[in-house]
Amino acid sequence: MRLGLRIFLGYFLIVGLAAWLVLSVFVGEIKPGVRQAMEDTLVDTANVLAILAADDMQGGHMQDGQFARRVSALAQRDVHARIWGFRKESLDYRVYVTDAHGIVVFDSSGKDVGRDYSRWNDVYLTLHGRYGARSTPSVPGDENSTVMHVAAPIMAGGRIIGVLTVAKPNRTIAPFIASSQLAIQRWGALLLGVALAIGLLISLWFSRELARLQRFAHAVTAGERASPPRGSGEFGELGQALETMRERLDGKQYVEQYVHSLTHEMKSPLAAIRGAAELLQEDMPEQERQRFAANILDHSQRLARMIDMTLALAAVEHRQVIEQAELFDLVVLVRDAASEFEPQLAASGIALRIDAQAAPIRIAGDRFLVGQAIRNLLQNAQEFSPRGGTVVVSLRIEGSDAVLAVRDQGPGVPEFALPKVFDRFYSLARPDGQRSSGLGLCFVREVASLHQGTATLANGPAGGATATLRLALA
Repeated sequence: MRLGLRIFLGYFLIVGLAAWLVLSVFVGEIKPGVRQAMEDTLVDTANVLAILAADDMQGGHMQDGQFARRVSALAQRDVHARIWGFRKESLDYRVYVTDAHGIVVFDSSGKDVGRDYSRWNDVYLTLHGRYGARSTPSVPGDENSTVMHVAAPIMAGGRIIGVLTVAKPNRTIAPFIASSQLAIQRWGALLLGVALAIGLLISLWFSRELARLQRFAHAVTAGERASPPRGSGEFGELGQALETMRERLDGKQYVEQYVHSLTHEMKSPLAAIRGAAELLQEDMPEQERQRFAANILDHSQRLARMIDMTLALAAVEHRQVIEQAELFDLVVLVRDAASEFEPQLAASGIALRIDAQAAPIRIAGDRFLVGQAIRNLLQNAQEFSPRGGTVVVSLRIEGSDAVLAVRDQGPGVPEFALPKVFDRFYSLARPDGQRSSGLGLCFVREVASLHQGTATLANGPAGGATATLRLALA
């Protein structure tokens, strides 16, 4: 089965299911929606009539008062209304009033005066200060005969002296519900037909463009001279991207350089490990054996750090944007990272000072990556600082940026090395003669770039080096 036909069938299935679901939801929501609107109207009506009936109820003239006469006269009115194509000839309201004990004292239908309605929800809930309403079938078991009742309290002197209920049969709105459902079904069927026609046209266009790209890919595979298809929209861009990819794959310069640099950096620790291992096979004093074993451990740890940093750097380099940026306080992040390094600094005889404002500095980005970048800067400062020195971490706001500076009191960076310190695998010897993986500062630069920021390293006028990380404020 061709891809175009698969796309069309999949589109047909998705659109059909979506249309069926939407139509089912719309049609299913019409009835409760119309009834909710009717209930809202009944609430207004009940409360208006409750206010009008208050005087007669308080005066004990509920059955023969002015309110009762006027409500009873509603049944004699000729309406002659035309509502959205439906003719209405009479009023369908029923109004009854109960006293504070739930006994019916007035009924516009004249059939239930004296009955106890205190157990019906409309009366019971209203007498207890709550919203009272119910929908009850007038013929038991017949859902088509349901009548909606909405009650309102009759107040006098701040207390409830009775309840007025307005009732209206739900069948009176049945024609409106049926008409709306029929209109939605008709328009839904029309829209479904239009959507399927559009889907067919899109599938044909997609198949044609994809076939052109397929022919181009086969020509490239066969080594033939071929130009990328001049497609429209994303297909044109995809054809050009395939051409660019072919050019880059032919060169393979980036991959070769990366592999060459990594293998070159691994040669030195591997050679040291191999030499120490060969010497350990010979008889030697225990002190020398311990020294060579420690040498193997140090170089193996360096290799492990190099591999870990290579993987972390590769992950950052391949990220174009931060998919789910989170808002965090850079001040808190710096203090957390510094607290982790304080034991190591103290063991090395190095003091740590933080100059940061108390107010939060909000950054939007990847909290973990920024934290790792800060730890790399602190680790560099520790490794280059002399015993008895001080590492100073300062944090400030400059315009729309947050600026983090880590300053040490080490020997500084040679002038020839300043342009190279952020290059991959480039490292300088520490005061103890050891070298790092050469990836820490490169990682910091990539994290800064991912957060629309920059990373720099400069020598201070009084000695030492200052690494600066500049990030955009949230």
